[in-house]
Amino acid sequence: MKILHVAASYLPAVRYGGTIVSVHGLARALSARGHDVHVFTTSVDGPRDAEVPHGKPVDMDGVNVWYFRSPRLRRIYWAPDLAEALSAQVAGFDVVHTHAIYLWPMWAAARAARRANVPYIVSPRGMLERELVAQKSPLMKGLWIAAIERHNLERAAAIHVTSARELEEAAAFGFNLPRIFTIPNGVDIATPPPGQGVSPGVSQLLGRGPFVLFLGRVNWKKGLDRLIAAMPAARGASLVIAGNDEDGYQPVLEGIAARAGVTGRVKFMGMVHGADKAALLAGARVLVLPSYSENFGNVVLEAMAAACPVIVTPEVGVADVVADTGSGWVVEGDPARLGHAIARMLEDPDAARQMGERGRAAARARFSWDAVAARMESVYESIAGEPAA
Repeated sequence: MKILHVAASYLPAVRYGGTIVSVHGLARALSARGHDVHVFTTSVDGPRDAEVPHGKPVDMDGVNVWYFRSPRLRRIYWAPDLAEALSAQVAGFDVVHTHAIYLWPMWAAARAARRANVPYIVSPRGMLERELVAQKSPLMKGLWIAAIERHNLERAAAIHVTSARELEEAAAFGFNLPRIFTIPNGVDIATPPPGQGVSPGVSQLLGRGPFVLFLGRVNWKKGLDRLIAAMPAARGASLVIAGNDEDGYQPVLEGIAARAGVTGRVKFMGMVHGADKAALLAGARVLVLPSYSENFGNVVLEAMAAACPVIVTPEVGVADVVADTGSGWVVEGDPARLGHAIARMLEDPDAARQMGERGRAAARARFSWDAVAARMESVYESIAGEPAA
């Protein structure tokens, strides 16, 4: 099959979170399964463009990635050259798969697919949640949903969600949605050997005693405020926060740490990759993802693949996987309960080790990218050839 993925941003712009990694993981695995896979995206990477070729395909792990500039309105990733490429090429694809909503490239792709009578799938990627709409830009997003997204969603050939929680959130809008498929994200099973190529900062951290790990964007919805407030219960351990801070949220968290009396035990590492990331996952006593809202939670699968036990809140989409596999605990997010769970994990390293091993076995068996791509391939085959709604 010839498959087109459309995403607002892509590698190397990892600052925008797990969606980029997930889309590339899926595209790469589909290519490895013999499909002709293309990605249309922008080169937006913060205030500047990524240093990539524009308007022609770039081979990335067997995937043809096309980058287009966003000259203005970069908050919604407006890219007129991308629209022109869609008009010229979309009819040659068997299926179009868009990732995220509220952003211009996905609207342009859905419209182009309908005009060319090509079926398309929409993955909201956690953006179709009433609480998030209410808390962030409710007027703008409400108008966008009414004027654009509802039409795009209802006329899609299918909707893809990554978890039961995301399915419930999408259904709550009351739209007349097409078929919905629940397929999780995947994880790279092979990780760099810990200790090879590790930076001095991470190497020093690994020798300073036990630590609790948070890995992800430093953002209000990740629940870092309640994780830091829980740390007084985790006596003798530090908290390592590894992730980029696009929103300037770190000073707020530093204030919370000061009030909790744990300033000296909270370490902000910034974004980590490769050997540093592998070393942190291998060395952590537990990874904690205490999000207020999380459609999936890629980092939980990464921790499982690295045999690191996890603690997540019920609002994390992958929480049911954690419970089913016994790879950690699902805990309510108030600091008292969270702190108690962290303390228990630290006090019983043998039980934590067993959880980590169960997580690694589950990651290998159920969440390899090839297994996920095989399921998505079946969805594409079921809608290929159907006329656009």
